[in-house]
Amino acid sequence: MLSSNAQPQVAVLLPCYNEELTIDKVIADFQAALPNAAVYVYDNNSTDRTAIIASEAGAVVRKEPRQGKGNVIRSMFEDIDADVYVMADGDDTYPAEAAPAMVAKVLEGYDMIIGDRLSSTYFEENKRPFHNFGNRLVRDSINAMFGTRVTDIMTGYRAFSFTFVKTYPVLSHGFEVETEMTIHSLNNNLKLYEMPIQYRDRPEGSVSKLDTVSDGIKVMSTIFRMIREYRPLPFFGWLGAVIAIVGFVLTSGVALDFWRTGMVARFPTLIGAVMLITTGLLCMMTGIILDVTAKNNRKAFIVESNQFALAQRTAHRHNNTL
Repeated sequence: MLSSNAQPQVAVLLPCYNEELTIDKVIADFQAALPNAAVYVYDNNSTDRTAIIASEAGAVVRKEPRQGKGNVIRSMFEDIDADVYVMADGDDTYPAEAAPAMVAKVLEGYDMIIGDRLSSTYFEENKRPFHNFGNRLVRDSINAMFGTRVTDIMTGYRAFSFTFVKTYPVLSHGFEVETEMTIHSLNNNLKLYEMPIQYRDRPEGSVSKLDTVSDGIKVMSTIFRMIREYRPLPFFGWLGAVIAIVGFVLTSGVALDFWRTGMVARFPTLIGAVMLITTGLLCMMTGIILDVTAKNNRKAFIVESNQFALAQRTAHRHNNTL
């Protein structure tokens, strides 16, 4: 949806929590890279001067009382209307000079542009080995499940179309929201474009809000939950197959004893084995049923997105005739 002016409306979204050391530079960099864009800073209960500095730098500052990056992004997507959205962090780790090229790709028709850190300088700049390991683990897990080759699953530097922002359901509360965005896009076959960017580590004195263990657990649980919901057939199918195979192995042992002796000496084993086989078959049937439901959900999402885009184009043509 393009606005009635020739110039598209661009919104720069900066979710922030205690970024007083860097937020002034980040705002200035995006104002220089996208001089016609509106810069929004959503302060997520900062205890420092982040909001004051952002306001003095010329950004539109709003408060989000619900703690967590996912909650901030949900509010941003609900509140702000624009033709193109550029989202970055307020810690000065992403280059603002890449933003115009990302905006241009959205205007070409892509739904989401991914600022790919991992193909450039991330592993040299990021000195936290567990973060690097986590990025690789998440990337490889999702690519294996969806049969894709997305390089950077968890980057916080992205650009979005209006339709993506207004139809994407933000379910996560914290830093796992970027992973959720990527899985949502892959599941619904949205148009993605990865653009390598030059990542730089936080400047001295700026502290990361990520907790390697707890946030890593949240990200992996998000992957587990979304694979279960979006890919139920392989999830429940493999689970059911493993359980059923264990049951068959145990049953074959009891059957061999019966063939040799004519007696069933291990009734508890036989009962447990039959229960495992039954459970495995039920898991596989559950996967088949949920897979049909997931496909219907994808169809419904596509229909709703098309209807939303059609409504926006109709409103745009109506505004142009006024």
